[in-house]
Amino acid sequence: MTDCLFCSIAAGEIPAQIIAEDERTVTFMDISPATAGHALVIPRVHAADLYEIDTADLAACVTSAQRTALLARDRLGADGVNLLNSCRPEAWQTVFHFHIHVIPRYDGDPLQLPWIPAPGDPDSIERCAALLRAQ
Repeated sequence: MTDCLFCSIAAGEIPAQIIAEDERTVTFMDISPATAGHALVIPRVHAADLYEIDTADLAACVTSAQRTALLARDRLGADGVNLLNSCRPEAWQTVFHFHIHVIPRYDGDPLQLPWIPAPGDPDSIERCAALLRAQ
């Protein structure tokens, strides 16, 4: 795809701190990191978002994200990790090439995600579950 920043990175046309790559994915450092070691995993083949990505490419991205999370734990001393995908602008997607953020977490780091879990309405949960279960 023309004019896609992440396609250009995957093609080697613009510089990036690439930390791993294989036939389906490229993993590189985020230039606006949330924490030390924040990386992005992308498929080589363009897909705008989670709704469009090929299932084999999605599986490859998840495998690469897990490998990167393990490296963050073992080499950077991360205490945990957040995997984050944003699909569409309403979910904070700003680059329209599917990607998974691998965000290492450290005890006491300042990162706060916007969602704070709280008990939901049981009737609403039940209604949503019924709709999602429907064949």
